[in-house]
Amino acid sequence: MQAQDATQLLEGVPLPLVLIGPDERIRAANAPAQRLFGAASVARHYVMAMRQPALLDAIEGAIRLDRPGRARYIITGPSREVTYRATVTPVRIHGESCALCAFEDITEQEQMGAIRRDFVANVSHELRTPLTALLGFIETLQGAARDDPAARSRFLGIMAREAGRMNRLVQDLLSLSRVESEERVRPKTPVDVTAVIGQAIAALRPMAEAAGVEIQRQGEAGPILLPGDPDQLTQVFHNLIENAVKYGASGKLVTVGISRDAEGLARLGPAVRIEVVDRGEGIDAIHLPRLTERFYRVDNHRSREKGGTGLGLAIVKHIVNRHRGRFLIESELGQGSRFIVTLPLA
Repeated sequence: MQAQDATQLLEGVPLPLVLIGPDERIRAANAPAQRLFGAASVARHYVMAMRQPALLDAIEGAIRLDRPGRARYIITGPSREVTYRATVTPVRIHGESCALCAFEDITEQEQMGAIRRDFVANVSHELRTPLTALLGFIETLQGAARDDPAARSRFLGIMAREAGRMNRLVQDLLSLSRVESEERVRPKTPVDVTAVIGQAIAALRPMAEAAGVEIQRQGEAGPILLPGDPDQLTQVFHNLIENAVKYGASGKLVTVGISRDAEGLARLGPAVRIEVVDRGEGIDAIHLPRLTERFYRVDNHRSREKGGTGLGLAIVKHIVNRHRGRFLIESELGQGSRFIVTLPLA
């Protein structure tokens, strides 16, 4: 088989394919492989193009020992790492021992695996902490504090708080799972978003007053109708306003602005823009890109003290995505934070 014939054959496969001859030079490479290793790699020794030891060992085994092999091949780009699963198969062409290398991009699979591992580790940690506290207090109440009413009352209060924290975590996990399963299905029920926001403000006003925070509503009075899920939208604005009250309490004021935005979603049509603004301590810019990640917290201790599960903004992001909207966070240290939800009206 001539090199030109081999190249034409390899071009029929979408994966990067490289054929290495018994002289250890690259005989042919299809277009995806040439993009990966460079067009100049053809006719060169394979070591010059593929410098990672595991892959080199697999190729040598295929050529010299007629042994198939696999290896991970990692390319570090300017913004991210790309991981390939390289499958090396010994082939015979005109009686010569050659090696055919196929490269499958498994970057997304690796990322999903890492996300799952992190998720399990985070859930385990979040549940283990209150469970450890509960078990410790139960042991104390069964022993040294058995006949101490004051200690019993104090410990039961702490146990109730920790059990409530676990219950909130489980509820948020169930909510996140439900939202993710429905994310591809856009809701169609007409919802008055101003009424939903008004209900969320009314529900949170007692908590805000207890914290010394005033909630002000500004802008459109409504009604503003859009296709949506009323329960999920209520959850969005409840989460955002509650966070603003909890973490921006030092500013003593939270404003909820509602406005129509003719070009709010990249000129895809009319939209409504809701801004929840606090005057608190603000958030360092380094944290902003990760705030909607599951269990990501700017301050772990403070978040747990205030009963946060680390899932609220992740839930908000997925609900807004389901409504084909956009969620944006702006903040500066010492200047407070602004959480912006833009939702299409049609």
